Amino acid sequence: MGARVVYVHGNGNKVRESLLKSRWDTALFGVGLGGASHMAYWAPLRYPALLPDAGPDPLDGEAGEAGEVVAFEESPAPGAAADESSEEFAVRVFAEARGEAAADPAEGVAQADGPAEAALGNWLRDMAYLADALAEGGAEGEMSPEAVPRQRIARTPLFRLLVEHTFKDVYAYFFGGAGPAMRDVVRSAFDAAFDAARDDEPDPGPLVVIGHNLGSVIAYEVLREQERAADLFVTVGSPLAVTEIQNVLAAPPAVPTGVAAWHNASDPRDLVALDHTLRPEYAPARLVFDHLVHNGSRNHHGIRGYLGTAAVRNPVRLLFGRLATEQTE
Repeated sequence: MGARVVYVHGNGNKVRESLLKSRWDTALFGVGLGGASHMAYWAPLRYPALLPDAGPDPLDGEAGEAGEVVAFEESPAPGAAADESSEEFAVRVFAEARGEAAADPAEGVAQADGPAEAALGNWLRDMAYLADALAEGGAEGEMSPEAVPRQRIARTPLFRLLVEHTFKDVYAYFFGGAGPAMRDVVRSAFDAAFDAARDDEPDPGPLVVIGHNLGSVIAYEVLREQERAADLFVTVGSPLAVTEIQNVLAAPPAVPTGVAAWHNASDPRDLVALDHTLRPEYAPARLVFDHLVHNGSRNHHGIRGYLGTAAVRNPVRLLFGRLATEQTE
């Protein structure tokens, strides 16, 4: 094809690397890309035992390859109390991420070593509040009046899984010492993409970088640090527009040097992407395009739900050209 894609997956445990890459390829292009795509696979740094091949990815709100649906209704998220309030939940997750006992909820989540950690805790609390609102069904009904909201008992465990694991991995990246190793994985994926291009083509063609959730943050920081040339940077379900995340980035927000265009897609019900507009904060604004999309996964955050939207597919297909378009239609 003369083009390359580097994927950077998001929070939580994942299936083995080759299967995960194949699923992203298929969701985006309808076919496997072989050596034209590369997965920055950092999950083993946080999760020693991988998800089984045939199982779903509960954190992404996805069904498995066979299309089975996880019965979250039957059991709550690990450690979650059925009558736990949003603030109690946020306080507990924040304390667990720091390896401490939970604080008194009346004291809030801002019980941290510094203002950056405290702010991250506030972002967690906002995520938890939105999760409760979605569990009640109001926000989904507003966006899709024809949709029948799920009952709270069915949705709360799913959202708690997303909030809890997302926050803990983000905390580990910024404050738990996991950041350097995660960035090394992304650098290695970039190197592999460039090495493969040099071996196969005198003109390596365009490079697309796609990051989901925390993966979008890691990809952004590596692109910013290394000034890699990327024809298209795509972020989906990203917290990069959230002020608390911007405050803990290694450098002030800006479009990475070498990125020709940046497309950011988010679902209004996505707990992680609480702010949906990157353009006002990341200069030059003319290179940034924000898209509100419909992600039909059960928690509105699943990667395949994002990769299937026109806002994500179309700019990638334009770079990959006619062959990629024909293979996916």
